[in-house]
Amino acid sequence: MQIIGRALAAGAALALLSATASAADKAVVAVTAIVEHPSLDAVRNGVKTALAEAGYREGDTLVFQYETAQGSPATAAQIARKYVGQIPDVIVPITTPSAQAVAAATRDIPVVFAAITDPVGAGLVASRERPGGNITGTSDMSPVADHLDLIREIMPSVQTLGVLYNPAEANSVSILAALRAMAQDRGIAVLEAPAARTGDVRTAAQSLIGKADAIYVPTDSTIITAIEAVVGVGIENRIPVFSGDTDSVVRGAVATLGFDYYQVGLQTGAMVVRVLKGENPAGMPVVNARGADLVVNLKSATAMGVTIPPALLARASAVIR
Repeated sequence: MQIIGRALAAGAALALLSATASAADKAVVAVTAIVEHPSLDAVRNGVKTALAEAGYREGDTLVFQYETAQGSPATAAQIARKYVGQIPDVIVPITTPSAQAVAAATRDIPVVFAAITDPVGAGLVASRERPGGNITGTSDMSPVADHLDLIREIMPSVQTLGVLYNPAEANSVSILAALRAMAQDRGIAVLEAPAARTGDVRTAAQSLIGKADAIYVPTDSTIITAIEAVVGVGIENRIPVFSGDTDSVVRGAVATLGFDYYQVGLQTGAMVVRVLKGENPAGMPVVNARGADLVVNLKSATAMGVTIPPALLARASAVIR
């Protein structure tokens, strides 16, 4: 009986050792986002695809973790501390608030951020060319000048543009500053409508009624999460709503020139693979998102009282009818 017992114990120990070794062989990538909405989900899916194409497949050679903060900076900080305690191979924060939370939690674990408008302004990297420290990633700084030109092409008489944004999101503050400078050059006045929480978005949009000729929604997670509320105000009051991301056009905004966020995820994932293979984030330049798809929602344009010029429709990458 003692021999059998020893054999069983030895077998159990070998099984545990094998399981531990198997787990140790897997790369661990921990992903987090401040909220869930289609653009950010597309980034996450793109990261996973890039990892799989490089041979890091979930359940086989990869442990892929994902958590969302549901719009709460405090929860984002909790998730960041939790991930740091688990010591993954790479942490991938999507959006500026989540990236700032992770950056505050670790200076050792490699971090590859995704969809950050202004990583230098957000205090994440020393410079885009040489990030320094343990952090690098992809930037999705909006083509603001192109957005203003698009709005002017659709609405030649636009004079005042209402901008919804969360003052606590560093990316939105950067976009607003760029928007103000470029709008002034085009003779367009910018009217701010701040919303600190998703629940404040509809009220902020309503504050623009009778004051703004059009509404612009930047790539601000707080506002985009509630884009349907903004679209509702636009339809009810015949105020065209424009956006900084293509998924918001699918959800009801009139038009935008924007990135395909799945492609942004693929770019981010490629950087994660480089880190997993031993490259140091400190020397990896921040990558600017590629591509600018023109997406138009004809149904929303009609409902908000604007006509899309035929020449613009001919250039569109996608038209929603």
